[in-house]
Amino acid sequence: MIDFDTLYAQHSRDVFRFAVSLSGNRAMAEDITSETFVRVWSARDRVDIGTVIGYLLTIARHLYLEQLRSDRNRGELACDPPDGAPGPHALAEGRCELDAVLTDLQSLPELDRAALLMRAQDRLSYEEIAAALGIGAGAAKTKVHRARRKIAELRMLREDSREKRHT
Repeated sequence: MIDFDTLYAQHSRDVFRFAVSLSGNRAMAEDITSETFVRVWSARDRVDIGTVIGYLLTIARHLYLEQLRSDRNRGELACDPPDGAPGPHALAEGRCELDAVLTDLQSLPELDRAALLMRAQDRLSYEEIAAALGIGAGAAKTKVHRARRKIAELRMLREDSREKRHT
């Protein structure tokens, strides 16, 4: 039997960080995190504690995709201004760079973004990523590699643009 308090204490920050990185929206990430733990608690008898983080991230991703579908049915999404409230990124160095990276992440296809975040943030193995996303391990490696390359290209373009403005 899973102890909910321990499960939440160990993994809520990771789920929240994953959700905010996927969505770019703090309020949506809070909702996704809460609903993720409600769902895992309702299925606690079927959860393997050894793979619980992959299970939690899979639930969070599905909730994010459900929200996107729901929002699309309501019409065009308005662009939310960057969240200025302190949160998981408050200690991050260079808020401007962080915002730019989050914007770059949003430009990636959802599946590539999810694979990259699972690998970079949550340190999941390619096999765990593959299982969570329903793809092969080779495809997971390819998605992570391509996403990293695209983020690096966008960063280089941003740096080149900054250098041109300062010269």
